Amino acid sequence: MKTIGIIPARFASSRFPGKSLAQIAGKTVIQRVYEQAQRARRLDEVIVATDDHRIQEHVEGFGGKAVMTAAHHRSGTERCAEVAERIGDADAIINIQGDEPFIDPEQIDMVAEPLARRQSVQISTLAKRIEKEEELNNPNVVKVVFNRQQMALYFSRSTIPYLRDVPPAEWLAQAEYFKHIGLYGFRREILLELAELAPSRYERWESLEQLRWLEYGYSIFVNLTGKETIGIDTPEDLAHAITTIKPEE
Repeated sequence: MKTIGIIPARFASSRFPGKSLAQIAGKTVIQRVYEQAQRARRLDEVIVATDDHRIQEHVEGFGGKAVMTAAHHRSGTERCAEVAERIGDADAIINIQGDEPFIDPEQIDMVAEPLARRQSVQISTLAKRIEKEEELNNPNVVKVVFNRQQMALYFSRSTIPYLRDVPPAEWLAQAEYFKHIGLYGFRREILLELAELAPSRYERWESLEQLRWLEYGYSIFVNLTGKETIGIDTPEDLAHAITTIKPEE
């Protein structure tokens, strides 16, 4: 199985314009993502998909591969699909967030592995058990519930499941809660189908793209990880990342 890692990266982020080119200890965010992705064992190639020539030139400048995509895409999924359509011999596509400079290569492999091992898996992703109450009640931390076969049932910004007759302060002690980590793997033909779907009602209500896929009847396998991820959404996130990085990194 040929598996391609695609890193969507646009310059015009609403909360942090140009964050892909922001520096962390001498390397840009996008370079760090790219180098981490290259360390994944299950990726045959890594490509940055961008709509900005500054990002393309920077990636090519450090020896990476970048392709220009249309500016009208509504999501990273659509940007990945444009590149996937050009790559006729790819079997699977891993959508790697361009704002996670410390993404663990093993997590990328954990998303790619189910696609290689099980023909029935259409889409794969990751989740981590929630251990902090502030995450449980934070609408920016997306929660996921899945069945015994680890197939997603629903994603929500709300706290799910809701424990009836149990005080909220005791929920973490009484049940398991999982937060979604936004790393996706797709079979190429499935990704191309997803890019053509119209937005769905649950997606609009929760502002979660993956709910569109579930509502249209696609299945999502949820692999479990014990490792955290660090995303760069704001300048404050960048400042925090700079303080946590080790000198040799």
